[in-house]
Amino acid sequence: MSSSLPIQPSPSEPPDRPQLCDCQAVASSVPDGLMGLALRAPSVHVERKLALLLTAYDLPVHLQQGALLVPCSAFEKLPALLASFSHTERFQLLATAWNGTSLDPWGLAPLEQWVQRLGSPWFQEASDHLHFHFQPIVDLRSGQVYGYEALVRAQWEGHFFGAGALLEAAAAHGQARAFDGLARRHAILQGYPKLGPEQILFINFAPGVIYNPDVCLQTTYTACREVGADLSRLLFEVTESEAFPDLTLLGRILERYRAEGAQVALDDLGAGHTSLTYLTELKPDVVKLDQALISGLHGSDPRVPLVSALVHYAHELGIRVVAEGIETAQELQLVMELGADLAQGYYLGRPVSDVAGLSPQALSHWTRP
Repeated sequence: MSSSLPIQPSPSEPPDRPQLCDCQAVASSVPDGLMGLALRAPSVHVERKLALLLTAYDLPVHLQQGALLVPCSAFEKLPALLASFSHTERFQLLATAWNGTSLDPWGLAPLEQWVQRLGSPWFQEASDHLHFHFQPIVDLRSGQVYGYEALVRAQWEGHFFGAGALLEAAAAHGQARAFDGLARRHAILQGYPKLGPEQILFINFAPGVIYNPDVCLQTTYTACREVGADLSRLLFEVTESEAFPDLTLLGRILERYRAEGAQVALDDLGAGHTSLTYLTELKPDVVKLDQALISGLHGSDPRVPLVSALVHYAHELGIRVVAEGIETAQELQLVMELGADLAQGYYLGRPVSDVAGLSPQALSHWTRP
């Protein structure tokens, strides 16, 4: 591991700017003592519709500082109220907290986001109980497990939450940066010690939460030091749950990881956000083909030439290719013939709480006479 980990913000950062980083603690954005929400809309049409619907839903409201107040006792009716507006109108519905005497100007957010916050009171406590499932990624030439992808999970009061629910709640609470950093650290702390010799840990991250890689990755590196991780055995994978058009910043983030010896990957090639431009500009170590390109793939499938071309193009750039979503022996055989380097999917092994190797059905693919 490199000994020159950054500890100071980039000189380009203004000295008086708050240095937010992935050491932030996850916190709830629903304030204590919340008495209600103050609703308003910049459009006269939408605001009139809001007032009429509040009356129609028999919601006890009154005006305060020009806003319509909905008490916390009526919050259960807000999802139905929101559903009465079109998607275009919903962007105009704004809400902020009411504590009984004043409005919180800093809490102003779309009503839809507030409804998601109020519907996920478990988020902060669940974030204190993160654990990971690990899915194998196999080397298609040897049949050996190349590494494992760490997939975040959480439990709270007997309820199980997968990655999708956790990420949606984090965004709704305005905690995407803090949660991403927290998950990244725990993936390393929990996953790295489980690896076999030479195996790689795949760790997801969303580039939109990193505004300065020299600042925002500090506690990630601290977690590496804590478990004595060899960064050459960590692979940081850009998730494409959001479009990220700033290739310059994304390139800086990937290069920051590489400077410490880690590998980097792009997810979902062929899904739209991850275009060929990303490959040529960023030249990651690994790219994952989108599952939609692989699901149900067969010899006469019109997607075969596309998959073959993507694999060939990546190889021309020196990039290894992972075929995601392998669920049948036929798909496995075909992606091998098309030249993919690595593969991942339920046929090879499901995500489980410990590193479990390949499934018996997949193992037989390489051990049969």
